[in-house]
Amino acid sequence: MIIFEIEAFGHPNITAKHSTTLEVTKDLEISKKADCVVGVRADKSVFEIPERAKIELKKGLKVKVEFFLPDYGIKEFLIGFGDEKLNFTSKKDIVIRKSSFICGRTLLISADKSARDLNREMVELLKDGKTKLKMFFKI
Repeated sequence: MIIFEIEAFGHPNITAKHSTTLEVTKDLEISKKADCVVGVRADKSVFEIPERAKIELKKGLKVKVEFFLPDYGIKEFLIGFGDEKLNFTSKKDIVIRKSSFICGRTLLISADKSARDLNREMVELLKDGKTKLKMFFKI
């Protein structure tokens, strides 16, 4: 069951090299130092995800995230977990972490992939600002 989805876009400075996190942001611009970012101009932050989804995530459930580039038919998946300590306060970002660290930007923890682990063909396509990224969050 899909609990929510996010739409974002690529950016020329996407490198997706971070080994422990993955991020999408509402920011329009990023620098190459933002090596965890895989999408900009996101249509939601953690603060803006549906309340029902927040309740489910606070139960610590396993979540499957599907990354999909609709113009290319390329998909990638990761698994992460919610946690009762999530607070969903960031109005700008969504971060998925391999670690158990939680802050206001954190959506999922104990993920099996970070930005560095994503399909490199997908990452190359995300270096184009016109590339649309859809993320589906399923429980």
